[in-house]
Order: sequence, then structure tokens, then C-alpha cells
Amino acid sequence: MTLADRSAAEMTAGFAAGDFDPRDVFAAVAERMDAWEPVINALVHRDDARSTAAAEASARRWRENRPLSRLDGVPVTIKENIARRGVPMPSGHAWVEVPVADNDAPITERLQEAGAVIVGSTTMPDWGMLSSGVSSLHGITRSPLDPSLTTGGSSAGAGAAAAAGYGPIHIGSDIGGSIRLPCTWLGLAGLKPSFGRVPLDVPYFGRCAGPLARSMADVAAVMPVISAPDDRDYSRLPRFAADAEEDLGTVGLNPDAAFSPRGLRIGLHLDAGCGEPVDPEVAAVIAEAGRTFAAAGAEVVDVDPFIDDDLLRDMDLFWRVRSWTDLRALPVSEQDLILPYIRQWAQGGADVPGTTLMDCYHSVQEIRRRTIAATGGFDLVLSPVAPGAAFPAEWPMPYPDATEKMGHIGFTMPFNMSEQPAAAVLGGYTGLCQVS
Repeated sequence: MTLADRSAAEMTAGFAAGDFDPRDVFAAVAERMDAWEPVINALVHRDDARSTAAAEASARRWRENRPLSRLDGVPVTIKENIARRGVPMPSGHAWVEVPVADNDAPITERLQEAGAVIVGSTTMPDWGMLSSGVSSLHGITRSPLDPSLTTGGSSAGAGAAAAAGYGPIHIGSDIGGSIRLPCTWLGLAGLKPSFGRVPLDVPYFGRCAGPLARSMADVAAVMPVISAPDDRDYSRLPRFAADAEEDLGTVGLNPDAAFSPRGLRIGLHLDAGCGEPVDPEVAAVIAEAGRTFAAAGAEVVDVDPFIDDDLLRDMDLFWRVRSWTDLRALPVSEQDLILPYIRQWAQGGADVPGTTLMDCYHSVQEIRRRTIAATGGFDLVLSPVAPGAAFPAEWPMPYPDATEKMGHIGFTMPFNMSEQPAAAVLGGYTGLCQVS
């Protein structure tokens, strides 16, 4: 294991002890990126000079015993749709002239204030509307576990960077599964926080930002930093009371704290009620997790399906209309640059009557109502992230037809609409891929 593979806590412990410093860690991460980028294509932007300067500044602070936080000197990446001043922000699709961010997003500011070393911006598919790493601008982002397989998406580069060891913490975003799907197909830990928990400068209903990592300890380490309030997000939530009592980045969940499920009421949700059927291998892994919790003293209760194909179809159409609006606003020359699959998918939202769109909006609210009603009586709900294992890297989606509804997000999308938090952890293996 090299320094690039260490957890955030191991890195800062080494900094404090003087065993190594942030310059050494960044050098190890840069070497890892040099080796793996030609294979996995996880980064859209990398500025080693900027990262080296940040690592050197952090090293000075550690020598002088004045670190800014427990993330000072820790390498992180940020998804390309999260603004970094002066860095290209193409949102995954080809442009005649790629826009460059003129400001830092709240997440970027908080990480820099904490002293984290931002080592790159990670790739995403066109507009983040694919569950893969296929992009009209970047080409294909591939799994470090098996480059023939997808990373999942839309936080494709974030997932690939985490799995390849480009440092311990990687920030993605999620509007229907875009953090959790890379986690399940890459064997990672990740969190789609509660809506409004992590401030965004461009909030949108259902969209959240959160971390992907190789361990939940690293997920926990960064959350107090990126969840600090920012007035640019009118949907933000107040900070956790425990976080507010301390300085930025010095507290959070204790990953070493003992956890017992004894006495908890846990739901076991193996049938989403919509979309693709769950692969028997995937269902078996989650069912075994339920038995493990029951053996440890939890009350485990089956959760009946609560979303149906009509609701899923309306959610899919709602997003198509949104993307059609974005597509038609582009000059014709740039419309032609968009990934053909995405163009075809978005055109399904063309000229949809207002009454139909209002029906879709009501369906979104019904998804929210049903999700909260079905899960509100549980301390925790266990389910698959996706109904099946990873598909070929070249496929934009798990199915080839862009006219099909998104049949693989029945377990993820409802929790974006309900605003509830949802995490992914490695639960086991199928014959092809990890299962979360």
C-alpha cells in the first residue's frame, strides 16, 4: 500500500507524527494518476502546479503545528459540475467553446478553507443524465476493477478516481442515483445526503452532492466540512448541532464508535415495484445482510414495493423535458455535438403539453409521499442500489434503447425525491461485480 491508498485519518496522523507530509502524499497520488489515467480516463482537469503549491502550504502548517482541519493536506477530487474558479466546467458534453468557472462553489470553498488539496476535476457524461462514463467530450471513463465494465454514473470519474486510489475522498453529485450507482459497481462507500445538507450554488430539486470513498470513515471525515452553511443555497439545512459546537472540520461522525443494531427496526426492500427485476444474486446478497442484522438483534421487516412503472415513467419524462429545454437552447452547431443517445433521449421531452408536464410533477410529489410513508417507520432500510451488476463500459445505459424509461433507478431515485439520505456500502459479490 502506498501513501495514495491511505485513509484521511491515516494521512493526517502521519502528518502530525512527522512520518511524511502532504507533499509526499501528493507525489504518490500524482504517480498513481500518471499510471491509471491512460486506462480509466477519470479526470477532465488536472493542475499539478496548483496542487503542489497547496500541498507545500499544508506541509508548512503541519510543521508549525497549525493545521486548518483534519483534512489539511488530504487529496480530494471534485466532479466537473462543481465550480472551481478558473477551471473548465463542461458538464460532460462537447462544446464549441468550453465555459470556465468564474467562481468557486460552496463545496470548493469549504475544502480549500479546510486545507484539502484538490488534485483534479472528475468526468461525467453529458448533463449527468447517464448512468455510465460515456461522454461526447471525454469519451469513456472505465472501471479500474475491470476496464471493460462501466463505472456507473453520472459521478463516473469520481467513482473511478476513488477505486483507483487518487486519494481518499471524491465529491460527486446525485439526482437519481449518480453517487450510489458508481459505488455499487465499483465496490465503494458513498453518501447521497439529505437534500440541502451540502450547500450548492445552483440548487435543483432532488440534486445533492456528497462523497465517494473506499471506506465510510472517509465519507464521515469530509461531511462536516462540505455541509457548512452557505447563503447561496436557499434550500440548505441547518448544521447538525454537534457540528455547530466546534470549528469547521474538526468534528463529525466517529468512525470507530461502536454500533449495535439491537433494538432497531430495519426494513428489507428487495422489490422496487418498477423497472428492471432484481438479479437473484443481487437479491441474495441483500437478503443475507438482513439476516445478519436480525442475528445481531434487529427487528427486520419486509418492505412492500411502493413505486410503480407509471410513476417511474413520469419521472423519466419530467427529466426529458428538462433536458430538451437545455438542448433546444443551444445553437444548432452545439446541439449536434451532444451525445446522440442523449439527443434522442431528450427529444422524448419535445413539445410535451403543459398538462402532461403537470401530471409528471404530481407524480414526483406522489413518489415523495409514498417513499416517506413506506420508510418512515424504520430506523434503517436495506435494499440493493441497482437491480443488476455492471454493464459494458461502452454502453451509455444498462439498456441500448434511449426510448426506454430508466428501469435501473427504482431503488435510488425515490430517496432523491423524498429528500432522505441514502448511503451505499459494499455488501457482497455477484459473479461479475460488487453489490451494495
